[in-house]
Amino acid sequence: MNLSPSPEIQEFLHQITRYINKTVLPLERELKGLSWSEIATRLEPLRQDNKDRGWWLPQIEKEHGGMGLSVVEHGLLCAEIGRTPFGMYLLNAQAPDAGNMEILIQHGTEAQKQRFLQPLLEGKIRSSFSMTEPEHAGSNPVYMSTRAVKDGDDWVINGHKWFSSAADGADFLIVMAVTNTSPDANLHSRASMILVPTDTPGFKLERNISVMGHAGDGYTGHAEVYYDDVRVPLSNTLGGEGQGFNIAQDRLGPGRIHHCMRWMGICERCFEIMCQHVVTRELAPGVTLANKQFIQGWIAESRAEINAARLMVLDAAWKIETLGKAQARTEISLIKFFCANVLNKVIDRALQSLA
Repeated sequence: MNLSPSPEIQEFLHQITRYINKTVLPLERELKGLSWSEIATRLEPLRQDNKDRGWWLPQIEKEHGGMGLSVVEHGLLCAEIGRTPFGMYLLNAQAPDAGNMEILIQHGTEAQKQRFLQPLLEGKIRSSFSMTEPEHAGSNPVYMSTRAVKDGDDWVINGHKWFSSAADGADFLIVMAVTNTSPDANLHSRASMILVPTDTPGFKLERNISVMGHAGDGYTGHAEVYYDDVRVPLSNTLGGEGQGFNIAQDRLGPGRIHHCMRWMGICERCFEIMCQHVVTRELAPGVTLANKQFIQGWIAESRAEINAARLMVLDAAWKIETLGKAQARTEISLIKFFCANVLNKVIDRALQSLA
């Protein structure tokens, strides 16, 4: 197993690190407190600059206008741009758009690609992924109440979803709904994914749900939405009827690499803030927080856990590349909960050190 990036990728990562440090991090204080629409307006020139220089769509193949990075290479990039909340967006690699792009490329028809994918790749629109429901466990996508019923050449969708990522301001959603209600239907072939423009009558964004006290807006929000007799053409079915579960697996596997390595970027940022603070915070003349053994233990544990989590993610990425998503499913599952726990612990220690 060789996880070392090529010299070209190493140089690119160095350039990205310098860019984040010199250009993006100073912007965070300026943009604090602004609405997402205001932030997006301020970031648009930077996005265009990155697009012009080829720092665009790192997760997408070159034939579709992307950088064509491997899963491992993209993971390494996510760790760098994940140090700022604007990093992924500045390269048009933000969730849920990145995952929606990937499944549209893999499963979309030519008409769907022209209408939904192309403007998404160009960064002209945003999208949402609408799967989780309040009435069912989000961890088990074979059970859901949202239904899509055929009526002539249309689907008529009725249901209730929440945590529909980035629905606020999105141009369309990819909705997972049950299309086969037969009691004998295979659980994994009951649902389909359907493309729903947000201006379709019957679609309602109820609210952005508060997460840890912050509802968010724009692509940072997670919305509660209703589908009340939402009518869209059958041709908006993504990948064929009954393929919803399989497409979800295609989407979520590589997405774990993106998210987990972005979390490692957040961990590195918090670790850096913690270390900088404890060496300057005086408790008494000549005595700082860094002199305390408890703080030293926090730093040691954080460093070890970040390194371990990072290697676990890269191992999963390498197995996706070499063996395929199905063969890497155990590693993909492991990094989701392990990295989330590391993220929580490192953030908590950083916050406690600042208290």
